[in-house]
Parts: sequence; C-alpha cells; structure tokens
Amino acid sequence: MKLNFLKKLALGVAILYAPMQTMAWGTNGHRISGQIAEDHLTSKAKAAVRAILGESVAMASNWADFIKSDPKYNYLYNWHFVDFDRKMAYPEMVEFLEHDKSANAYTELKELIADIQKKDVSKENKLLYLRMIIHITEDIHQPMHTAHASDKGGNDFKVNWFSKPTNLHSIWDTELINFQELSYTEYAAAIDKPTKEEIKEWQADPLSKWIFESNQLAEAFYNEIKPGDTLGYQYNFSHLEILNQRLLKGGIRLAGILNGIFG
Repeated sequence: MKLNFLKKLALGVAILYAPMQTMAWGTNGHRISGQIAEDHLTSKAKAAVRAILGESVAMASNWADFIKSDPKYNYLYNWHFVDFDRKMAYPEMVEFLEHDKSANAYTELKELIADIQKKDVSKENKLLYLRMIIHITEDIHQPMHTAHASDKGGNDFKVNWFSKPTNLHSIWDTELINFQELSYTEYAAAIDKPTKEEIKEWQADPLSKWIFESNQLAEAFYNEIKPGDTLGYQYNFSHLEILNQRLLKGGIRLAGILNGIFG
C-alpha cells in the first residue's frame, strides 16, 4: 500500500515537473505580459476576449504550458519556439521564415491569427486559437525561444544561478523574473510605461522582426558566458532592462494583435 502511494506521488511530481522544462517566461512572466496586453485593449476587444476566454488575458496566458502533460496536446509542442542553427542577418532570417513550412511559433502564429477571424470557426476552436495566440506571442519575446536548436534553446546550456544548478533557458524563463520578488500585477504596473510613439512602432513591426530581436539577444547571451558559469547579482543588474523590455514589448504587441482581431 505504501509502495503504491509512493509510486503515485512520484508520478504526480513527474507530471507537474515535465511541463516546466519548456515553459517560456514561466507562470509569472506570461502573466506580466498578459496583464500589460489587457491594459492596452480597446473596450470592444477587451469585452470580446473576455467573452471567449471566460477569464483575463493574464490568467489565460499559461494554459498552453499547463496542458503539456496531456498527450492530447502533444502536437502543440513545437508551436512554442522557433530555433535556428546559426546567426542570421535580418534579410536572411526573413527569407528563412517565409520559406520554412515546419510547425513552429512563426508559422503557427500567422495561421492562428488568420483562422480565428474566419466566420465558420467553432466556439471550441476559437478558444484554442485565442489561448495559443496569447501564449505564442509572449513566448517569442523570451529570447531563448528563438535560440539554438542544437542545445534546445539553451536548455542544455548548463549554468548556476547563485548556488542552484540550472540552465540558460531557465534563467530567462523564471530566475531573473522571480528574483525581482514582485507579483505579476506589481511587475506589470512597474514597467508598463511606453510612450505613444513606442506603442505605434512596436505594433507596426512585422512578426519576423519580433523574432529577429529575440534571436539577436539570445546570440549575445551565448557569447557573454560559458557553460558552468555562476550567474547572480551582476547578471541581474546588467540584464534587467532587457528583461523588462521583452516583457513589455510582448504585452504591447499582443494587445496590437487582439485589437486588430476584435477591436
């Protein structure tokens, strides 16, 4: 009886732990961008989005990670990222993205935005499409979700966060954000101060530029450190502005998408 209980406990831990391995931004990061997005929706878009989701954008932001333990949704796995084998200049990346037909964050986000606006889309699919539009838009603003395929977006790039063994992907998913010790609403309020000009510019940028920005940052992160390095106070100090900018841009651009669809 005791052995069966321990087996069930271990299985439960494994199921909970598995989806965390590839979460982008982690729970708090997604909610920060989601809160910012909702705060920049038009009244019409906000009402339409709420009617579909039945909850806030912030709370819906993590659905795509929470369901990773359900085999029914295995086909969504590659939708969370778009990795590259080498550094590319912007024109080359645009060419690559436009001709790449594999399932990834770029191809699927474009298709989701088109599909959710079709007149015959079912209520069930509309909910799925909206949840994924929210999540993928936030994902691609996490630099390590546009990083190297060879190390699984930094998951195999092992480092330490203070005395804790981790990896470069997790540093950007969770460690830096959690280190600020703010709730997602506090964090969103603290960084949600873009100018009107910035909002207009960021929302006008094509999807390829969002990915290129993240990829350029990821390439810089690889060059700054080496596997086995210990990161801490200095890394936080020198990268906090970048972190905040990616969270903010993700929220502002998500609002632009949703206002375009529903506003």
